[in-house]
Amino acid sequence: MFLVIRVRGTTGVIGSIADTLKMLRLNRISHAVLVEENPSYEGMLQKSKDYVTWGEIDSETLAEIISKRGEISGGEKVTDEYLKENTDYSSIDDLAKALVNGEVKLSDLDIKPVLRLHPPRKGYEDIRVSFNEGGSLGYRGEEIKDLAKKMA
Repeated sequence: MFLVIRVRGTTGVIGSIADTLKMLRLNRISHAVLVEENPSYEGMLQKSKDYVTWGEIDSETLAEIISKRGEISGGEKVTDEYLKENTDYSSIDDLAKALVNGEVKLSDLDIKPVLRLHPPRKGYEDIRVSFNEGGSLGYRGEEIKDLAKKMA
């Protein structure tokens, strides 16, 4: 499971890349989505690599993000009580493990699929350079956890 975060804005975006970002539901800066690791999504990520960053997320970090930034369709926060009453999961940790394993999707549980994150504390490194070159864009691997914790 990949966590994908939009880093750059919409000014000067080529139409096909803008459409790809729209299909990923990344309409604004600092929005994040969870996507599966399959060739279709990987192609979309490669196409939009100059506007997003992504990497593999673990269940502990995902549970922290969902507890702080997850929203139900009505605008309320996701809580353990909500999950016990309305889903098969007893806590946010159980939900995070199921999401990482690909057993369920956020939209299936009436939870908004887009996580609106805070801009990172201490800022991005450089939003025009890839992660391998010391910037913020592109594939990060396990390092996405550090950025996600700065943004939660």
